[in-house]
Amino acid sequence: MNVDVIADATADQDRKAPGRPRSARADEAIIAATLDLLASGTPVEALSIEAVAARAGVGKATIYRRWANKESLIVDAVASIKGDVLPVPGISVREDLVTLLRPVGRMSQNKFGRIMPCLLNELRRNPQLAESYRELTEPRREALRRVIRRGIATGEIRSDLDVEVAVTMLVAPLIVQNVLAPNPALEGVDLPAELVDTLLSGPAATAGAGPVAAAG
Repeated sequence: MNVDVIADATADQDRKAPGRPRSARADEAIIAATLDLLASGTPVEALSIEAVAARAGVGKATIYRRWANKESLIVDAVASIKGDVLPVPGISVREDLVTLLRPVGRMSQNKFGRIMPCLLNELRRNPQLAESYRELTEPRREALRRVIRRGIATGEIRSDLDVEVAVTMLVAPLIVQNVLAPNPALEGVDLPAELVDTLLSGPAATAGAGPVAAAG
């Protein structure tokens, strides 16, 4: 008899026992297997339920009883390592924005930073996965919006600032630098703080400032 069938039949008997909850150990093994495969460089389009099941030591049917498809499994796996949005100190708009951006700035140092490159093509190709990913990242974007709106209300930020553009200006460069590392000159730079300071001060010269002569 097929090993998957035996394993799934055993799992079914366990779940049918009165009051017995779904196996948390199996859930954790499946999530860990999915993350490990993605972190090792497996692109989403090449990731299979068969491969996840083999790595997790469960049958395919065990996975399908928990997740309707591969996309929903990937979303839950990514959600498990993104973490909650950090509470902000409320001291200043600058400090709150930097606090919210710090985890994004550290993305390259954790498993999520290794997984993100494997997601990029699929996020562009798969509208369902892209929408699920947007829902997953929405809490952080909304937290940034709240801080910016508070800054507008208190006069720390000019009233005509486009909030959505500001959020994109803060988050997008961090993701690009972490995933693609296009600018080696930014290695070691406190990029979250630099982005916030640049956005808040603005790159335009102050009134009356003349051109600076090039050195040499």
